[in-house]
Amino acid sequence: MGINWQVLGSAFLMIFLAELGDKTQLSTFAFASQSKAPLSVFLGASLALVLSSLIGVALGGVIGRLVPERIMKVLAAVVFLGFGVWTLVEAIKG
Repeated sequence: MGINWQVLGSAFLMIFLAELGDKTQLSTFAFASQSKAPLSVFLGASLALVLSSLIGVALGGVIGRLVPERIMKVLAAVVFLGFGVWTLVEAIKG
């Protein structure tokens, strides 16, 4: 079981681009500016991202063996659309 460099590069690029300017990055930015301890914020945020990625990979590996890829894509699309609608409704309300 070696490293698949193409998958590694694709995963890095996809996650890196998805995380730019998202709520997590903005929260980290705000927390670092308030705490005056940027190294501690960096380490805490990095550990949180590593742990959430580990959970995603572990669950994805298990679920990927049990659920067909087409169903996973449809479910992911529905979840993302749901989050989008929820965000839009919240923005309109408030």
